[in-house]
Amino acid sequence: MTDNIAAKVLEEISLTAPKEIRQQMMDNIHWIKEAGRNKLVVGSQARILYADAEGRAKIAAAFNDAIADGSITAPVVIGRDHHDVSGTDSPYRETSNIYDGSRFTADMAVQNVIGDSFRGATWVSIHNGGGVGWGEVINGGFGMVLDGTREADRRLHSMLLWDVNNGIARRSWARNEEAIFAIKREMERTPGLVVTLPNLADDNLIDGLI
Repeated sequence: MTDNIAAKVLEEISLTAPKEIRQQMMDNIHWIKEAGRNKLVVGSQARILYADAEGRAKIAAAFNDAIADGSITAPVVIGRDHHDVSGTDSPYRETSNIYDGSRFTADMAVQNVIGDSFRGATWVSIHNGGGVGWGEVINGGFGMVLDGTREADRRLHSMLLWDVNNGIARRSWARNEEAIFAIKREMERTPGLVVTLPNLADDNLIDGLI
């Protein structure tokens, strides 16, 4: 049921998705439609979809609505992979694409967990290690229970907006081109969101001053 709901939501979003993320949307749709054919053996067999803030909120809201009308007969827990956009400070992997010299600062995961907790996550976690090893990474994660209530709907919209855009804003400030594109698009979609954009200077400018 959740596979079908997620696929339908993504298909609707893909109709108006910009070309920069259209292939990612198609990959997600293909994956979720084919997921049931795979013999998954890890954990709860949860699905992972790298959707943007809009996609995540719409999928979560559709799950919550389905629980409210009885189409889904039990609560659903949503979370995300630990190395998702806001979840990990790992200078040799996930945040290696931060170009302003600050990739060794473990600030994003901590800010993410604090923001998620205030905005309605059911639980949060902050932990060290994983993937690249102990001392080389800080991870922040969350879990949110969707139970079909209006309160859950309010929390999911508030929290997922922060959970995604905290990381996008951080990378945008650090001059990641894809993040600058994404945060500009999110500010157009969410007028109340105001993020300071970086002032891009010519990297060769200093050479001319020496």
